[in-house]
Amino acid sequence: MSKKESNKLIDTIVDAIDDVKGEDITLLDLTEIDNSVAQYFIICSAKTNTQVNAISSNIEKKVRNQIQERPIHVEGKENAQWVLIDYGNVVVHIFQPIYREYYDIESMWGDAKLVTY
Repeated sequence: MSKKESNKLIDTIVDAIDDVKGEDITLLDLTEIDNSVAQYFIICSAKTNTQVNAISSNIEKKVRNQIQERPIHVEGKENAQWVLIDYGNVVVHIFQPIYREYYDIESMWGDAKLVTY
């Protein structure tokens, strides 16, 4: 996926999160980190299980409709405490606040460039 295509995917995902009032949206740019699992992580918070599911569903729908991409893998919808949506070079993490604080992905990838929305 080209940088232009990645940027379009990121913008579409961020818009989908914002549509459903996702909070604390952060982009981790991992492109300069050797052996990273993806090029970008998008992380956001949602207050309830219902909102976590609404955000994840809206991301999948909006990305599919606007740029014809489908995730490689989706995980965590059963509990809706932390949902991961894998688009290959872009991985989305939707957390309830307590789980986001506990796993603290931003600190784990402390060398990444952070962009907040």
